[in-house]
Amino acid sequence: MSRIQATFARLAAEGRKALIPFVTAGDPFPDVTVELMLAMAEAGADVIELGVPFSDPMADGPVIQRAAERAVKAGVGLKHVLADVQAFREKNQTTPVVLMGYANPIERYGVDRFVLDAKAAGVDGVLVVDYPPEECERFAALLKAQEMDPIFLLAPTSTDARMQRVGQVASGYVYYVSLKGVTGAGHLNTAAVAEMIPRIRRHVAVPVGVGFGIRDAATARAVADVSDAVVIGSRLVELLEVQSRDNVALTGAQFIREIRSALDA
Repeated sequence: MSRIQATFARLAAEGRKALIPFVTAGDPFPDVTVELMLAMAEAGADVIELGVPFSDPMADGPVIQRAAERAVKAGVGLKHVLADVQAFREKNQTTPVVLMGYANPIERYGVDRFVLDAKAAGVDGVLVVDYPPEECERFAALLKAQEMDPIFLLAPTSTDARMQRVGQVASGYVYYVSLKGVTGAGHLNTAAVAEMIPRIRRHVAVPVGVGFGIRDAATARAVADVSDAVVIGSRLVELLEVQSRDNVALTGAQFIREIRSALDA
């Protein structure tokens, strides 16, 4: 059982929902990522999605685009991301870490080398936005062989056939993109999410997390009522990008505590 699977099993037994924050590695300062991750875990994050900086983050809106640009400009690449995970693991062996990003950095690094190095660093799952399930069966198998979870996206436009295909290869959890558009876009329609989740569960046996458009505690609570996990990225990154170096971890932890309190209320 992977660390992600164990975490969701524990939360289900406790009657609680997972809180999954997203931050971009190396942003807003290259030397603050590990401290921020540790602070968020301490504040109640159940899984941490760590964005791999990339120059063309096609699924992301302006906030996360800016974060990626800052990190790339600072020279942060995949090897630095893995080093951050390894440093995080030296102090936290329980909170799962999912790398989220795009195919290009992994392909350049080398797929086989990446899988082995990710496992050695302490990565628990990988979500590659532009790796559809039909085109990455080998990659998913390599991850599973190392007890890491391949995580896939589903969207409001996903057909039953696509959900079934994802259900065949996904493990850990699936990430339901609740809006048509990029990260940070639009207004979340929680009623529409509530209608979609049962349809996804007919095809997918793993937990369902919901992200895109969740910006506050009230919305997070509404989404948690109908899903297994809440993913928050753009609002958190937006809060962090205006902080001084010394306030980044403190701000991240405070935000996570507010959302965690709402989920557990």
